Amino acid sequence: MARGWDSKAVSDQIEEVEVARPDLHSQTKSAEERLKQDRLESLRLSKARLLEQLERAKHPAHRQVLLNGLRAIEKEIEERSGW
Repeated sequence: MARGWDSKAVSDQIEEVEVARPDLHSQTKSAEERLKQDRLESLRLSKARLLEQLERAKHPAHRQVLLNGLRAIEKEIEERSGW
Protein backbone atom coordinates (compact mmCIF):
# COMPACT_ATOMS: atom_id res chain seq x y z
CA MET A 1 0.00 0.00 0.00
CA ALA A 2 2.81 2.43 0.83
CA ARG A 3 4.37 1.90 -2.56
CA GLY A 4 1.16 2.93 -4.31
CA TRP A 5 0.94 6.08 -2.19
CA ASP A 6 4.53 7.02 -3.03
CA SER A 7 3.87 6.50 -6.73
CA LYS A 8 0.80 8.70 -6.45
CA ALA A 9 2.88 11.43 -4.80
CA VAL A 10 5.37 11.33 -7.68
CA SER A 11 2.59 11.47 -10.27
CA ASP A 12 1.04 14.40 -8.42
CA GLN A 13 4.35 16.24 -8.56
CA ILE A 14 4.75 15.59 -12.28
CA GLU A 15 1.18 16.76 -12.89
CA GLU A 16 1.84 19.87 -10.79
CA VAL A 17 4.84 20.72 -12.99
CA GLU A 18 2.76 20.29 -16.14
CA VAL A 19 -0.04 22.49 -14.79
CA ALA A 20 2.37 25.17 -13.57
CA ARG A 21 4.17 25.31 -16.92
CA PRO A 22 2.94 28.26 -18.96
CA ASP A 23 1.71 27.75 -22.49
CA LEU A 24 4.84 28.37 -24.54
CA HIS A 25 2.84 29.15 -27.69
CA SER A 26 0.81 31.94 -26.13
CA GLN A 27 3.82 34.06 -25.17
CA THR A 28 6.84 35.22 -27.07
CA LYS A 29 9.94 34.75 -24.97
CA SER A 30 13.50 35.72 -25.47
CA ALA A 31 16.08 33.00 -25.98
CA GLU A 32 17.43 33.63 -22.48
CA GLU A 33 13.98 33.28 -20.90
CA ARG A 34 13.37 30.04 -22.81
CA LEU A 35 16.72 28.64 -21.63
CA LYS A 36 15.90 29.52 -18.02
CA GLN A 37 12.46 27.92 -18.30
CA ASP A 38 13.91 24.82 -19.95
CA ARG A 39 16.51 24.47 -17.19
CA LEU A 40 13.86 24.80 -14.48
CA GLU A 41 11.67 22.19 -16.17
CA SER A 42 14.66 19.88 -16.51
CA LEU A 43 15.41 20.25 -12.80
CA ARG A 44 11.82 19.42 -11.89
CA LEU A 45 11.87 16.30 -14.05
CA SER A 46 15.19 15.27 -12.50
CA LYS A 47 13.65 15.71 -9.08
CA ALA A 48 10.74 13.45 -10.01
CA ARG A 49 13.17 10.83 -11.37
CA LEU A 50 15.24 10.94 -8.16
CA LEU A 51 12.10 10.52 -6.06
CA GLU A 52 11.17 7.43 -8.07
CA GLN A 53 14.67 5.98 -7.61
CA LEU A 54 14.54 6.75 -3.91
CA GLU A 55 11.34 4.69 -3.63
CA ARG A 56 13.21 1.61 -4.85
CA ALA A 57 16.61 2.19 -3.22
CA LYS A 58 17.36 -0.17 -0.38
CA HIS A 59 21.08 0.23 0.32
CA PRO A 60 21.75 3.09 2.80
CA ALA A 61 24.73 4.45 0.84
CA HIS A 62 22.71 4.57 -2.38
CA ARG A 63 19.80 6.27 -0.59
CA GLN A 64 22.21 8.86 0.81
CA VAL A 65 23.59 9.64 -2.65
CA LEU A 66 20.04 10.05 -3.98
CA LEU A 67 19.08 12.29 -1.05
CA ASN A 68 22.15 14.46 -1.60
CA GLY A 69 21.24 14.84 -5.26
CA LEU A 70 17.65 15.63 -4.35
CA ARG A 71 18.74 18.35 -1.93
CA ALA A 72 21.02 19.89 -4.58
CA ILE A 73 18.25 19.91 -7.16
CA GLU A 74 15.72 21.37 -4.72
CA LYS A 75 18.18 24.12 -3.82
CA GLU A 76 18.76 25.01 -7.47
CA ILE A 77 15.01 24.96 -8.18
CA GLU A 78 14.46 27.33 -5.28
CA GLU A 79 17.21 29.66 -6.50
CA ARG A 80 15.97 29.65 -10.09
CA SER A 81 12.31 30.06 -9.16
CA GLY A 82 13.09 33.51 -7.80
CA TRP A 83 14.15 34.80 -11.23
